[in-house]
Amino acid sequence: MRYPVRLLVWCAALLLGATGCFGGGEPGPPTGTASARPVTGTQLVIATGVDVTGKNGVRKRLVDAWNDVQEKQNSPWRARAVILPGSADLQRSQLLAALQSGGAAYDIVNLDVTWVPEFAAAGLVRELPESFADDGDILAKASATARWKGKVYAAPYNSDVGLLYYRRDYLAGGAGVDEKKLDALARGRTTWDDLASLMDAVDAWVRADKSDRSKNYRNAWTSQLSPYEGLTVNGVEAFTAAGVRLTDEDGTYTASPPTLEKGVTEFRRRVASPRTYEDAFASDEAGTLKDFAEGRTAFLRHWPYAYRTLHAALGDDKLGVAPLPGAAVLGGQNLAVSAAASMPGERVRKARELVAFLTDRTSERCLLDAGFAATRASSYTDPNVSCDDRRALPGTAGPSEGSGGGDTPRDAARRPRYARDTLLPALEAAALRPRTPLYGAFTHAFTTELAALHTSATARAAPDEDIARRLDTALRAVLPSG
Repeated sequence: MRYPVRLLVWCAALLLGATGCFGGGEPGPPTGTASARPVTGTQLVIATGVDVTGKNGVRKRLVDAWNDVQEKQNSPWRARAVILPGSADLQRSQLLAALQSGGAAYDIVNLDVTWVPEFAAAGLVRELPESFADDGDILAKASATARWKGKVYAAPYNSDVGLLYYRRDYLAGGAGVDEKKLDALARGRTTWDDLASLMDAVDAWVRADKSDRSKNYRNAWTSQLSPYEGLTVNGVEAFTAAGVRLTDEDGTYTASPPTLEKGVTEFRRRVASPRTYEDAFASDEAGTLKDFAEGRTAFLRHWPYAYRTLHAALGDDKLGVAPLPGAAVLGGQNLAVSAAASMPGERVRKARELVAFLTDRTSERCLLDAGFAATRASSYTDPNVSCDDRRALPGTAGPSEGSGGGDTPRDAARRPRYARDTLLPALEAAALRPRTPLYGAFTHAFTTELAALHTSATARAAPDEDIARRLDTALRAVLPSG
């Protein structure tokens, strides 16, 4: 296997750019420092990003529930979460610096699913028993993200997958789209060509509309196309839909200019058209959610957690959600245990126990009820699995059916109403991003080339074949190839 010379440059830049700053929420060590591990203490520390369900969100409640169990068992062990500030890229750099130093007081780290190979290959997290990733209930795609080189290094915590949100009021009430087409859209039986036709129908209605109903409308759809991980996700979805595989299961680059050209063509078809809202190219998850909720687009590609917010803003009459046509990228986070040699055996055992608790059937159902995508099939299908009151997020155990006011609409089992028939199939069919310890280098190269299609006049004018050759050169420079 051949490793590119530029890989060394990337790794050096990563180490120089990584910082040891922590803070926000439950404060960590002061910026630029890492405290010594309290190896004789009985408090476990989880390093994690912000909980999108709020300051006292479901993740905190799950930790509190574990603490309650320890207290009832007269155990001295307790756990707390340290919230890492900044973007996902900054959090990754902070965790790498902290774990590589061997001194940061983190027992458990909450890793984006794309980071597991990197942390595992670097020896920063411990191997876990097979049951943490496969016990007959964990979804197969989520299970795959917890592994590297055939071994388990993490436990799937919460999953994620791209979904298509749409404005029912624009489609049915405005453009007059019939129920048959709306039903096909809701059931995931719509192609991107079908979706383009629906977009054109909304555009035609807006041009003819003389009322105030469409006064905020700008373009048919929006997504996260700013040059960060959101652009990588959108790119991988387009490339996967075109049949392009970028790496094998070991992270070896497998594509070529002819195959990449298919992906470039599909990506351009989706974003380089008058149907795409111009602001999407500078937008992230928050910006696109706001644009859609305020009526500037009829369609939005986003994650499951957006559903609760959008439903509260729009209600059933205006909001629809469906599987994303073609291919949707799997996201999410996994819990891993630090491989620090200073961790005594009892501390490692309790850290594993905590990870098992936070990812068990009850906890996963609680995560689903609160707005996350659960990693277990039982959360969606088993009537005997529910979230107990100790772990439930306030308001998620509302009415058994219907909208429950501003809360997420729920089915008879009090799950989010869209979970079983929309979210679960999307998770089962989701596409994985490249599994590689060099994911940071990959996503940087990938987004740089795709972003140029919007920011560079030369790239915009170049044929797909030329863009594919540039992308091939960039990816071969940062990934091992056969």
